[in-house]
Amino acid sequence: MGRAFEYRKATKLKRWGHMAKTFTRLGKQIAIAVKAGGPEPENNPALRSVIAVCKRENMPKDNIERAIKNAMGKDQSDYKTMTYEGYGPHGVAVFVDTLTDNPTRTVADVRSVFNKFSGNMGTMGSLAFLFDHKCMFTFKKKDGMDMDDFILEMIDFGVDEDWEEDEEEGTVTIYGDPKSYSEIQKQLEGMGLEDVGGEFTYIPNDLKEVTPEQRETINKMIEKMEEFDDVQTVYTNMAPEA
Repeated sequence: MGRAFEYRKATKLKRWGHMAKTFTRLGKQIAIAVKAGGPEPENNPALRSVIAVCKRENMPKDNIERAIKNAMGKDQSDYKTMTYEGYGPHGVAVFVDTLTDNPTRTVADVRSVFNKFSGNMGTMGSLAFLFDHKCMFTFKKKDGMDMDDFILEMIDFGVDEDWEEDEEEGTVTIYGDPKSYSEIQKQLEGMGLEDVGGEFTYIPNDLKEVTPEQRETINKMIEKMEEFDDVQTVYTNMAPEA
């Protein structure tokens, strides 16, 4: 276990960054998965993965089924994943993941928040050196599972050495190369692991220390950003509270 585990443990978050309206976010992901591979989870790996995340987030079964049904009757082809980045107040780096059918509207909304808090929105890729882009998978741990042997086997498929275990939930989270997402998911499911939910994340590699007053301002910026439905997740390199 390494940097990913220690940072997540310190922040007591289930995921990197601050989450937007969770059910709305997951509903859009369901729509995209259904559009790409159909409404049957058994025939759609992407949909299976999103549903597993929905369960982990305690999204009611009725909500999941309704999102799938609604997706079948709508054209989701115009949704695009867009990431915006820049510096927020006090020099904190900010990544904003969005899923939008109107990039012009979304970029204006995101820029307005950067401006309101005296931040600066940069060009795509300008802050890549401050974050590692990873895919992450969380699944139910099998009884007697040897994680060292498991990780050693999965390294060949693009998985990192770092992993974390939530003993209370009985789950394990692993990280890997985003380009290996499909192959990692295929291997996990092939091992018979249950509730394999996959997502993408940004892990800060250079944490920014802030004062309590500065943290309050930064959190206000994040909350304002999350008010927009197009915003999926906001990530920062702000160091966790001690």
